[in-house]
Amino acid sequence: MEFVKGHGTENDFVILPDLEGKLDLTDARVRALCDRQRGLGADGVLRVVRGDAGQWFMDYRNADGSIAEMCGNGVRVFARYLVDAGLQPEGEFVVDTRAGEKPVVTHPDGSVTVDMGPAKVVGASLAAVDGRGFAGVAVDMGNPHLACVTDVPVDEFDLTVPPGHDPAMFPHGVNVEFVNVLDEGALRMRVHERGVGETRSCGTGTVAAVASWLWGIGQSSGKATVDVLGGQVTVVIEGTTSTLTGPAVLVARGELDQAWWDSIR
Repeated sequence: MEFVKGHGTENDFVILPDLEGKLDLTDARVRALCDRQRGLGADGVLRVVRGDAGQWFMDYRNADGSIAEMCGNGVRVFARYLVDAGLQPEGEFVVDTRAGEKPVVTHPDGSVTVDMGPAKVVGASLAAVDGRGFAGVAVDMGNPHLACVTDVPVDEFDLTVPPGHDPAMFPHGVNVEFVNVLDEGALRMRVHERGVGETRSCGTGTVAAVASWLWGIGQSSGKATVDVLGGQVTVVIEGTTSTLTGPAVLVARGELDQAWWDSIR
């Protein structure tokens, strides 16, 4: 069983090519693969399979085995894998996800631009961390986000435990971003992802962070760079859609041991 390891701004994934759609990817197997002691280690798993329309479908699973609707960094890594494996030519194509079709453009320098669709501001809420409450903007990116722009330096937060949130507003959990404005069009972000914990980056989270910042200054469109623990991405929100551009790196490939795989149910 082939695997590939990759990351987008150090948000890392195990890629499992399953071109015939025969792989029995259980929650337990996802957890084992993502475990950094007993498995390969990753923030999530990207299963490569054909979608209903014949396009390549990104079956994304969080590190705890739960199914996620969308992952911006994951789409970039997924697209880079498709090109590297000869399944798609370099350039423009579409990746199918649970949050809908995502047009992508792969660039010769290894970066990938993803059309992330609309960043829908759906309300306001509060996040709690370190015993303090922070006002945030709820943003629907196909998955739920609560992006809190704050003057408190994000490096001070303890994100080893999930931030508190309103379960009535987010019954299925939420990705929580804490955002500092560094300069006009320049943000810094840390994120706690539901089902994973703090990650080095979150693609949909960076778009939510920019949407929250724009909402706070009374604008509906704009461009910003977002510094995350794993690097930097560029987000553009304009009209009814948004784009995310950043690196996508493939770092290793190999084969899973069949006996190990069979021992996990």
